[in-house]
Amino acid sequence: MKGPLDGIKIVEMAGIGPAPFACYLLAGLGAEVTRIQSAGRASTFLNLKPETNPDILMREVHDIDLKSPDGHDEAMRLIEAADVLVEGFRPGVMERLGLGPEPVREVNPGLIYARMTGYGQDGPMAMTAGHDLNYIAMSGVLSLIGRKSAPPTPPLNLVGDYAGGSMMLVTGVLATLFERVRTGRGQVIDAAMVEGSALLATPIFSFIASGMWNVGTRGENLLDSGSPFYDCYETADGKFVAVAPLEPQFFANLVDTLGFDAEWKTAQYDRTRWEELRRLLAETFREKTRDEWEAVFAGIDACVTPVLSPEEAASHPHNRARNTFSSESGVMPGPAPKFKS
Repeated sequence: MKGPLDGIKIVEMAGIGPAPFACYLLAGLGAEVTRIQSAGRASTFLNLKPETNPDILMREVHDIDLKSPDGHDEAMRLIEAADVLVEGFRPGVMERLGLGPEPVREVNPGLIYARMTGYGQDGPMAMTAGHDLNYIAMSGVLSLIGRKSAPPTPPLNLVGDYAGGSMMLVTGVLATLFERVRTGRGQVIDAAMVEGSALLATPIFSFIASGMWNVGTRGENLLDSGSPFYDCYETADGKFVAVAPLEPQFFANLVDTLGFDAEWKTAQYDRTRWEELRRLLAETFREKTRDEWEAVFAGIDACVTPVLSPEEAASHPHNRARNTFSSESGVMPGPAPKFKS
């Protein structure tokens, strides 16, 4: 089935990280993506070498010398026919190439010009170099992630690059495509990873404002490994299970399944007993293997699941039934969300 963005044409200025991943997401929704990359500088998804990471999108790629008059004209022809332009350079780079918002929107007034940076197109740090870890550090999010008495933990590069960056850029593109139906004109989208990652943490900032979250130390709150019923525990075979029965009814199922004393059901949110409960859970989960625990909790609403490796996730019966992963170019996640007519 064709995706909902079938017929939408996107020009991607080749780069690394969140901008190409945004195009990956849009292509998964059915858009046609054409990549412009500097002549002689092969660029694939995330800028990895083709022999080790083939471009799973099979984009149409144009090698263009953007600094030459002919190359500039060729790029303008591609952009003139596009609905969306996505670029992830530092502020001013596209302008110096003569491909900034003003000249390209003169030839294509309906163009949606989507810009992805760490700090935004303006402001004191706009020209400062950085990566995901820097951006989520500046947004206040990194300070919240980690265990008690330990430094902040880098959460891969998911929060800044891909959630606060790519996802927010895609949200802007989809919103502007809808708005263009009414006005016929495009807009310039200024997506900054600092702002996107801060926005993702809105619920936590709300908890802080209401006094429900302790910002003085990490690892002492409900969702940051502070609570023993929202954490991972090692099993007999050195693997792990994820335990997350936040609601009392699910926690009660956990207590019953593990054979704990019934009085624990009313002590779930008694912080004075959290360390005792943590020790009890840790000792108990070490008694069986991960797969044995998966079988024990099968069909029980106790919010206990195995912690799977990527390979195990791809072969898990539920993910296979949902076609969560594709094997066409190696094991890779498939498009999401799914659509039904």
